[in-house]
Amino acid sequence: MSESQPLLATVKVAKSYGPVVALREVEFAVRRGEVHALLGANGAGKSTLVKILAGVHTADAGTVHVDGRAMQFHDPVDAMAVGIATVFQDPALIPDLTVRQNLQLSEIKDSAFTHWLEWFDLQALDLDALVRDLPLETLRVVDLARALARDPQVLLLDEITAALTADQAERVFALLTDWRKQGRAAVLITHRLAEVRRICDRATILRDGRNVALFEPNSAATVANGSVTGTMQDVDEHELVEAMLGADVGELEKSDAPEQTSQRQSDSPTSSQEIAFAVQGLNSGDAVREISFELHRGEILGLVALEGQGQERLFSLLSGDRQPSDGEILVDGGQRRWRAPYDAVGDGVVLIPGDRLLTLLPNLSVRQNLVVPLFSRIRQWLRIPADERQRVMNAIDRLSIDTRAASQVRRLSGGNQQKVAIGRWLVAGFRTLLCFDPTRGIDVQTKREIYALLRELAASGAAILLYTSELAEIPLVCDRVLIMHDGRIVDEQNAALATEASLLTAAHGLEVPA
Repeated sequence: MSESQPLLATVKVAKSYGPVVALREVEFAVRRGEVHALLGANGAGKSTLVKILAGVHTADAGTVHVDGRAMQFHDPVDAMAVGIATVFQDPALIPDLTVRQNLQLSEIKDSAFTHWLEWFDLQALDLDALVRDLPLETLRVVDLARALARDPQVLLLDEITAALTADQAERVFALLTDWRKQGRAAVLITHRLAEVRRICDRATILRDGRNVALFEPNSAATVANGSVTGTMQDVDEHELVEAMLGADVGELEKSDAPEQTSQRQSDSPTSSQEIAFAVQGLNSGDAVREISFELHRGEILGLVALEGQGQERLFSLLSGDRQPSDGEILVDGGQRRWRAPYDAVGDGVVLIPGDRLLTLLPNLSVRQNLVVPLFSRIRQWLRIPADERQRVMNAIDRLSIDTRAASQVRRLSGGNQQKVAIGRWLVAGFRTLLCFDPTRGIDVQTKREIYALLRELAASGAAILLYTSELAEIPLVCDRVLIMHDGRIVDEQNAALATEASLLTAAHGLEVPA
């Protein structure tokens, strides 16, 4: 292999999931002795590309090359066999097994693993502890140490520092510096642009599944769309954001918004209107810090955050799944101390989680899933009174749920499963709806139906908090939007005036230009 030959590369790699095109002829190359950043806004295709390089997914077209040889990965084992190790954003560990048992399943020697635990100052970790009992930051280090124990040539790191303490993040940077000196390579996905400038040698930027920019040391950035110049040493973070968004990014198209968009913006809630839900000084470790906001009746309040900024923990606190270390949750002006989500539901505060399978009973029917909140005892699930049947049919009609495979929810499409997850609260009733990325991974038509439903619910007096990873959704459905960074609310914008650029800039912790 020549010195210029990439250690890992893709040639015109493409990938689609049904009608959704995730990657479009992506060219990506990682050299020996470099840390290469892979950047892009949410949905740009970064994680899909990493999963193809890791052997989790197979490309529809194009090839992956390792040391100049075309490879075909059928599963992660094939990728590991040629020296590629991956640390995904969500720990790839079985929660009901111990750390040691997870190592045994991975065929990792304890000695190689504990060597890397010492590097991260976690030598005191009990290998016989259950994975589910360990904090997220520890699980990220466990996953990284397990990957390093394989002695790979290429490390693929997806948001590795997002859940780590500052000290652990420093150890990751020291590791990558040493990795570079050894002639190995690493691919770093991160939304923390300061890390890119500090530790990375080059940066590839994806947008809408395509290559749009390549930043290289000592040369101008090569840009496919728009014009950005700079090097990794002196590039301004705003220029990186511009490259991710594109030169043509401006006001979002309003043509796809519900017809009432302009009217509802002029009538958006003010502080004089009824407050349905509020939090004051909410804290939970380092993940949630001094969060305060008010949510009014008839309002859809958006929340925007990059991965790993504390939004998952915040929704866990707001739904009663976890208890805050400090601060207050108020419903209709009264303070609440919930021990479990059941208590929150009793106060009319309900959650639609990002992973719909967490809330659905996949082997039960559509009807049984829709009525679950109405019954407190399992033996009642199959005994649905006549009036409840009417509620179920109304929810099915209102959401246009496809019931051709109604006997088991797992047989439904992802979009219809999400409709069922929402529909159960139409059946049971609620006052405040917490939506965590409810349109992730579903088709455009279903998204529009959900947008329209949320606006309809708000018009009827419901209060809705909506976190979304798709920034284009904000002006389509929200009245106001809060931006979260590093566990804090750092900005608030009028959703009608918010642009993808202003939201992403604030989400990176940067000041939004006036």
